[in-house]
Amino acid sequence: MARTLEPLAKKIFKGILVAELVGVFGAYFLFSKMHTSQDFRQTMSKKYPFILEVYYKSTEKSGMYGIRELDQKTWLNSKN
Repeated sequence: MARTLEPLAKKIFKGILVAELVGVFGAYFLFSKMHTSQDFRQTMSKKYPFILEVYYKSTEKSGMYGIRELDQKTWLNSKN
């Protein structure tokens, strides 16, 4: 019985591993894109504000301050 479940367990493990890797690379790509593009951050603020909030908090925790304020100042000036 245990031998018949081994191939299934390996497939499940590989599937979980692939899903984890896709998630890590996706999160890295999203962070990189938000970190380099203020326009992308503005798009994120309109569509997914909770994700942008996580970005701001993570950069502030790492010691990079002022990104949120700079964005808000730039977006306010662009409306006027």
